[in-house]
Amino acid sequence: MHTLAAALAFALKTADAFDFKTADAFDIKTADAFTIGAPSGLGAGTTGGDGGEVVYPTSTAELVAYLNDTRPFVVVLNQTFDFRGSEGTTTEIGCRPINNRRCIAKHNGFKGQDVIIQGGDMNSTGGCTSGTEVMVTYDNAGIKRVLVRDNKTIRGIGKNGVMIGKGLSLRNNIIVQNILITDLNPHLVWGGDAIFIPGSNDGTTVGNNIWLDHLKVSRIGRQMVVTGKAGVSSMTISNSDFDGNTEFSSSCDGHHYWTFLFYGKTTGITMLNNYVHETSGRSPKVGGEVGDNVVVHAVNNYWSNNTGHSFDVDVNAHVLAEGNCFVNINRTLKNGTRGEMYAFNGGEDADVCKTYLGRPCGANFLVNSGSLTSRNGHLALEVMKAYPNIIDHTSESTDSNTVEQQQQVYPKSLLNSEAASALIQASDLEKEWVKTTGNFGVGKLD
Repeated sequence: MHTLAAALAFALKTADAFDFKTADAFDIKTADAFTIGAPSGLGAGTTGGDGGEVVYPTSTAELVAYLNDTRPFVVVLNQTFDFRGSEGTTTEIGCRPINNRRCIAKHNGFKGQDVIIQGGDMNSTGGCTSGTEVMVTYDNAGIKRVLVRDNKTIRGIGKNGVMIGKGLSLRNNIIVQNILITDLNPHLVWGGDAIFIPGSNDGTTVGNNIWLDHLKVSRIGRQMVVTGKAGVSSMTISNSDFDGNTEFSSSCDGHHYWTFLFYGKTTGITMLNNYVHETSGRSPKVGGEVGDNVVVHAVNNYWSNNTGHSFDVDVNAHVLAEGNCFVNINRTLKNGTRGEMYAFNGGEDADVCKTYLGRPCGANFLVNSGSLTSRNGHLALEVMKAYPNIIDHTSESTDSNTVEQQQQVYPKSLLNSEAASALIQASDLEKEWVKTTGNFGVGKLD
């Protein structure tokens, strides 16, 4: 019930943050003044650009230069950085997959996605199932991510920190907080990733210490967040709004399919307090490659209005899902037998988490959604035993603002069928959820 309160509180919380209009409003010398709180979960210990110079880029060129630099920086975004057109466009032969041909034939008012061919080979290009040739045009900036070198904090102010038309490629010890990334060739699969974590040394060495917090991501051609095959050992994604509303979708219904893709030889990710909505797949996809070892702790997130599937758990994936809320989800877990996932939904197995983790797990809550069942769940919990940050997680692991919001919005007396009935009105709750007026993501930043 406590978890339900948190989900409801996030859904209904709106608040203003301080709105600093210019750099002159700050008299600040350290990263701590810009980074609100600290990451919990598997990304704990990430410090970003702490101790580095605080800088205010005023052009896309300056922004790229600061992020490419080897020195630690706190890079403050208080304006829009629009990369569209800055690197020209390309028109070439692409792929029209069978799902887009069927979408066109439906005449249902939605548009599908064509595909940028990878490596010159249509047959081996992901998303190009039974493809035929078609001319495609894309903005080059969208497929060329900005390299963010080690020890950086990227911090947006109010709702002014916006990146249009280009994503980020993150190395190690990086914080990205309170920015919007949007409009990366949304009409094309492979049109661009919002955030990519490839690891170090050209993707051969596992990355570490990433915190993505209070972000909004929308209108992306490919993945909103993707980890490379080297993996990232310690990452937390928290308090963020992943908005799948799109004019172009592979599912031909205005819902984005390519949401999260978590690969890696050594990958550990906490998803905490996020709002994932209007998607149709890969929310997230976990594992699937030979040699992967991907651990995901998904806790206290809110999924809504997914027309396909949320979790896609594949080989070498180990997932613990607890305390999450699913509203209007067609399939909470994609059909299959591979991979491992433990999802606690209350009932007779209440002591299972205590046996493996020494603590109870929070129950997931489903409304108008497909069932969420464990798959090789005991094996997943056995893996979780090796992660102190998962063992030590409690409902109080959310930040103090979260707890305060719960108390303000839904007192314990309402945590019953009344609260459940309110949850059914998912569209109204989602409108409130995205109304956080002073900053991006979910919940107030001070």
